[in-house]
Amino acid sequence: MATANQADGVSYGSESPLVRKTIASCREGLILVALFSVIVNVLMLTTSVYLMQISDRVMVSRSTDTLVLLTIGSIFALVILTGFDYLRKIILTKLGVKLEAMLGGPLLAASIEKSIGGMSTDAQGLRDLSTLRGFMNGGVMPTLFDVPTVPFYLFVVFMIHWQLGMITLAGIVTLAFFARLNQVITKKPLEESSKAANFALARASAQVRNSDAVRSMGMIGECVAVWGGYNAASLNVQLQASNANAVVASLSKLSRLILQIAILGWGSYLALNGEITSGMSIACSIIGARALAPVEAAIESWKSVVQALESYNRVNRLMSASQLASPRTRLPDPIGEVLVEKLVYAVPGGREPIIKQISFGIFPGSSVALIGSTGAGKSTLGRLLIGALPAVSGNVRLDGSDLRNWDPTQLGRNVGYLPQDVELFPGTIAENIARLRSDARAEDVVAAAKFAGVHDLIVRLPGGYETVVHERGAPLSGGQRQRVALARAFFGMPKLVVLDEPDAALDSEGEQALMRALQNAKHAGMTVIVTTQRRNILAVIERVLVLKDGMIELYGPRDAVLARMGLGPNGQPAAAPETPSIATEEAGQQPVRIHANKV
Repeated sequence: MATANQADGVSYGSESPLVRKTIASCREGLILVALFSVIVNVLMLTTSVYLMQISDRVMVSRSTDTLVLLTIGSIFALVILTGFDYLRKIILTKLGVKLEAMLGGPLLAASIEKSIGGMSTDAQGLRDLSTLRGFMNGGVMPTLFDVPTVPFYLFVVFMIHWQLGMITLAGIVTLAFFARLNQVITKKPLEESSKAANFALARASAQVRNSDAVRSMGMIGECVAVWGGYNAASLNVQLQASNANAVVASLSKLSRLILQIAILGWGSYLALNGEITSGMSIACSIIGARALAPVEAAIESWKSVVQALESYNRVNRLMSASQLASPRTRLPDPIGEVLVEKLVYAVPGGREPIIKQISFGIFPGSSVALIGSTGAGKSTLGRLLIGALPAVSGNVRLDGSDLRNWDPTQLGRNVGYLPQDVELFPGTIAENIARLRSDARAEDVVAAAKFAGVHDLIVRLPGGYETVVHERGAPLSGGQRQRVALARAFFGMPKLVVLDEPDAALDSEGEQALMRALQNAKHAGMTVIVTTQRRNILAVIERVLVLKDGMIELYGPRDAVLARMGLGPNGQPAAAPETPSIATEEAGQQPVRIHANKV
């Protein structure tokens, strides 16, 4: 496939090591398929030879014995042909399965990794891999292996008579021209159609995910119209490409049929002149048609070839960009010290950064609340602190090491995260709390639930910890899902925990459980970062960081920062707020006003 891409004049970048390794593991199977294809195509001459012998020998000698022997030998050859054809299809099917088995997991991981940057929200890589597997299992792949045997058939025709060989060669050149023409006129439309189809599918997926809002607000018609516009654009371009492909395929078929007539007619003329026999003329007509059949089939199936090449290209690009396959040295487990250095983040394609070159530090085992107005960048900063978003510039260091240098598995087991939009996975509550880990112990699951204060709620459910969670978290309510997700964040006693609006869907009981969980985290020495719009939670927080327009306005001990804001220790307006002097962080209990270029 890489060769085909290069021949196409398009550079697709370096090949992923894992993709290269996977292709290398399939090399022996592909060599066997090529060998079997040669045998199959040689045995395809059986019918031609049989007809030639019947015409030139049996009909002349009127020998029944010769007829019987030729028939038995031909049937035996066709049985062998069928066997080898079956074997190559079986091998291609197994290679397709092997391809998906080796690349499926890494591709899903790479898709998840890519989506953290906002670049993708689906598993396009898995769809591309499925396309590749279907291409290998289908009928196009054997046809492509038949193409290299075209010179063999041409040689056989030349051996019978050079004039018939020249006619066959002219037909091959004509079909090669049509093949190139088909590639040129359909390549761009097919690419545009594929992009438009993927965009339409992404719109449809987004609409299905928001089906509640769509139905309740009567937006079904508008959603269908929006999707229909993009899908119609895809279909129109695809129709143009299909029409062009149909014209070229029809011309190529016409050329092949004319070639058969030409070979048969000229062969008959040569037979009349005594240069070849009539049987040779018939055989040349069949062999010439067989020589052109793979080229014609490749033209007709060109759309499938282009789609497979595009899928391979996307899989290769996705795997090449993935950092998960890169080996990482295992570091000592962290204690929870966080250092942020000139951190900048902007949405890809956005003009204004959301986080604007901020720097600060968090001591191990301390708790920090991120507060500020809506759109200040609190949730974005929280995601940056655990590596859920890639920074444009600057660094986030955990125990002195950049987050990008940590082994992803080791980092993940030492980090807890509660997103603002809680999403549980299909499975039991126990599996969700255990982060889907197969090696999780029941006592650790229960310990995490008790730590988060959700154990009593879970055991009151009819299924307890074995309650099955379906799509969108059913049958749990929003508050219940948030509390289960809180237990998941604390599973395994991580050293760094980021909670994004953890009290957004909680009732009074849930808020009390959250407060106790934060106190438990303090006693356990966890570094906890909480983004919140509510003030009650500040009572159990040690430090407060105030964000404004992506920059740090205040950062310091809770009471000092709140006093600076005119609030009491509980986050409520103070009766007579004092205005403390601004001092440095190291000076003690006063907040620090931090600008974009200062610590």
